[in-house]
This record gives sequence, C-alpha cells and structure tokens, in this order.
Amino acid sequence: YEGFSGKLITTILRPGKRPGGKEIVSYVKRIVERIRQQWPDTVIVYRGDSHYSVPEVFTYLDQQTDCYSVTGLTGNTVLLKHVEILIKHVQQQPAGFKRYHAFMYQAESWSKPRTVVAKVEMTDIGKLNVRFISTDMHNAKAKALYEGIYCARGNDELYIKDHKTYTKSDRTSCHRFLANQFRLFLHSAAYVLLHSFRDNLLQGSSLGMATFDSIRLKLLKTGARIIELKTKISVHLPTAYPYKGILSKCLAIFGHLRAQPWPPTAIT
Repeated sequence: YEGFSGKLITTILRPGKRPGGKEIVSYVKRIVERIRQQWPDTVIVYRGDSHYSVPEVFTYLDQQTDCYSVTGLTGNTVLLKHVEILIKHVQQQPAGFKRYHAFMYQAESWSKPRTVVAKVEMTDIGKLNVRFISTDMHNAKAKALYEGIYCARGNDELYIKDHKTYTKSDRTSCHRFLANQFRLFLHSAAYVLLHSFRDNLLQGSSLGMATFDSIRLKLLKTGARIIELKTKISVHLPTAYPYKGILSKCLAIFGHLRAQPWPPTAIT
C-alpha cells in the first residue's frame, strides 16, 4: 500500500515463511521502476518491520536516486549497550515516560553504517519497553523518524483490515496456487473500487473515514422500493434513511460520469 493514501500497490500470494532478501528486492525493484516511470523526481521511502530489514534491500536502495529506508531492527546486546545509561534513567521515571536516542551502527551484513533510533519508554503499566529502528536518513530527528515515519506504518494494518476482512481476500480455497492468486487479484480489484469510491466521492461526508464494512452496510446495502416504469426505474429510499443526501450526491456524480465519453481524452 502507498503509505499516505492507502492506495493499493500490489498483492502477491506467497508461502507463509519469512521472505528472503532476493525475493524482497525483486518486488521493490519492480515497484520503484514503475514509480519512476510516472514520477521520476519523487522521493521514495521504503518502510517495513524487522522482517524486511535486509541488506539486499539496503544495497539496492543505495544505488537509486532519492530512495531511503526506515525499518524495524531486532535488538541485541550491542544495541542495548548504546542505550544502557538511558535505560537506567527511564527506569526511574513514571509510567508513560519515554525518550529517543540516535546513534550510528553497522551490522556485519550491512555494507555501510546506518542511523539507529532507540525508543526507551516505561509503558502505561510500568514495564520497560526498548525498540530500535534503522535508517539512512541521517539528518532527520530521532522522534520524527520513529513517531512520524515508522509508527505511521500502523495505518497499513487498517488497509490490510479493509482488504482482508471486508473484501474477504483471504478466501483462497482453490486447489491450485495460480487460481488462488487470480482470486486475490479479484479481491484486490474490489479494494481499489471501494477505496477510490471512498476517496473521491465520500470525502467531507460522515463516511469519509469509514471502513469498507460501514460503507457496505450504510450506503450500498440499503433497503429500498424499486418501481419499474415504461421509461425509467424509480428507487424509493426509506423516509428516515440517514444517508440519503450522501447517496443522492454519489448517484448524481455517477450519472454525470456516465454521460462523459470514455476513455477520457487525457488517458492514452
């Protein structure tokens, strides 16, 4: 998913084991190349948890222009030693207290050093929590890197929920792997339709931030009386239907789009 908007980039059916570096690079390379075709000067940030913190990806991104990475990093004794004093300080503080610390570090498998940001906090239940991320954005502030960039990946869980739970994309019950990948593509098409519908037609309304399930139940799955006449079909909504204004606006836009030539002249 694209990190700011939630637009779907791709969905790939694969075995449940952890992906290797070469496999991840094969995906990232194709995505970067396609982005560069449309937006050659945009900045690309690769973001992922520690499972996607692999040297092959770092090496590939280093070879690209304006490509950066912010990934989770599994803690070890060397990393903990860098924040030993900070840990002792935070342990004396009340619940909810946290501090960030940045330092340079190079794992044996990395070709060059990276900036590591450590978050040391006392949780709301008074338990010590130490987390690490690594990045090649060396001039960025530690707190901004962790909270503003890395933690924002939590939004991806909402995108996954819309995709997996509300479009039922985990229904891969065919016997053949290729058939299940095709089914995943169909569910992904449903995700794109619903996401585009919410982004383009529902923004500014009470359903502008709704989940796909809420949109389905409140807007698409609506009881109505349908009357078929000689020249038209009338749809009568319930008198007390609370989303009549939103639905009427959407239908009016659809009617306008239907009258336009397709494909639009801007699309080649």
